[in-house]
Amino acid sequence: MRAGTKYQHLVHGAGCLCHTPDFARLNARLADGFSRRSILKGVAAGIAANAVSAFPALAQTVPEATLFTNVRVFDGHSADLIEGRNVLIRDNRIAALVPTSETVDDVTTVDCGGRVLMPGLIDSHWHALLCAIPMQVAMTAAVPYVHLVAANEAQKTLMRGFTTIRDVGGPSFPLKRAIDEGKAVGPRIYPSGAMISQTSGHGDFRMVYEIPASDQSNLSHAEQAGISSIANGVPQVLNRVREQLLLGASQIKIMTGGGVSSSYDPVPSLQFLPEEIRAAVQAAEDWGTYVCTHVYTAKGIRRSIDNGVHCIEHGQLADEETVRMMADQGIWWSIQPFLGGEYANPKGTEQQRREQQEIARGTVRCFEWAQKFGLEKFVWGTDVLFNPPGTETQGRQLALLSDWFSNVDVLRMATGRSGELMALSGERNPYPGKIGVIEPDALADLLLIDGNPLEDISLVANPENMAIIMKDGRFFKNTL
Repeated sequence: MRAGTKYQHLVHGAGCLCHTPDFARLNARLADGFSRRSILKGVAAGIAANAVSAFPALAQTVPEATLFTNVRVFDGHSADLIEGRNVLIRDNRIAALVPTSETVDDVTTVDCGGRVLMPGLIDSHWHALLCAIPMQVAMTAAVPYVHLVAANEAQKTLMRGFTTIRDVGGPSFPLKRAIDEGKAVGPRIYPSGAMISQTSGHGDFRMVYEIPASDQSNLSHAEQAGISSIANGVPQVLNRVREQLLLGASQIKIMTGGGVSSSYDPVPSLQFLPEEIRAAVQAAEDWGTYVCTHVYTAKGIRRSIDNGVHCIEHGQLADEETVRMMADQGIWWSIQPFLGGEYANPKGTEQQRREQQEIARGTVRCFEWAQKFGLEKFVWGTDVLFNPPGTETQGRQLALLSDWFSNVDVLRMATGRSGELMALSGERNPYPGKIGVIEPDALADLLLIDGNPLEDISLVANPENMAIIMKDGRFFKNTL
């Protein structure tokens, strides 16, 4: 733990545009005979200044080029802010970091007033369909209702400054499509599809009266909805993985250890045989992508890595030797700030609460080992699950990490480094191009922060500090 710190527990209203000052100025310009091109620019400026926060869908129409001036830049990697540069956006990409002495023509200029421009935040462990709905509702409600709740939450996620999420379990394919086509508002989604689990594993949500299952024609509600998929033996694992790839998975999520939120599997349990894990990895690699896995314990982590898994989700009950092995082999580690207290997902039984406390202690140890061994492929995610109030803590959970890591390392975990993990999906990457960075040809996912998050990381925890939220070159919030 860093010196001087200690362990702590820690939308906008729609208004009528016709009564805004910008609309009045636009009428005056009309009367003065401005050209149609100038009028259209005035309309765009009025929308950006007054209505994007209230009506994010309006952000689908944007200028072809935007120049951010009078700005300091955190590029997703560097320890110091970049000064003396303006940031040029063309279409949906960062075209250049232009010296302030150079003039750029035919652009919409945004004077940032000395604020800090940084990449949009990335949550590497999110459940877009399951975060904002209680477990009982998710497992029993009509599937369209679950998707409608998720679409509502997706807009809120983006407006918290999270421009990308890696969805590691749930049927987020329709939501992703609607967002990508501009029919809904939300972050970029890297979908895994259904969580692939063995019988009695962490993704087995069936009721006991549904056992034994005779065949795959008698699917549980969770399986029918695409939340989880049960597989036993190599042929079934291959089939289940290939189904998710068919549906559009950018990476595959399997369960190789027990969990706290499930009913049947103790946390220390080992799940999937080595040959089953290898089958999932081979099927994913044949399609140019990778497998990530839910697992907590050292034994489970080692079995997963020995059989080709590239990314460990959670891992809080690792031992020091296992963490050293992850560092030596360059394994990605997506860890969550499972520290108990107000940010914890709800747990029902006394056993679950004891397991939660054990994982909280393990989280602190793993944070310290990650620093000791200098893990370069260490990212974060929230894993808010079946916890509607918990979704609002997304940014605050990121800021919690500053009790163990420097502010710049915290920001790297949620920007540039997470962007590298997203790129691990290779040929299955749904958004070719760099994300999480501000550099030429990167995708234009940006936040403009009131203040300097390298000095005060809590700024990213409160969306009110975000003067601008841009995704894919489009303004979804602009208060300037």
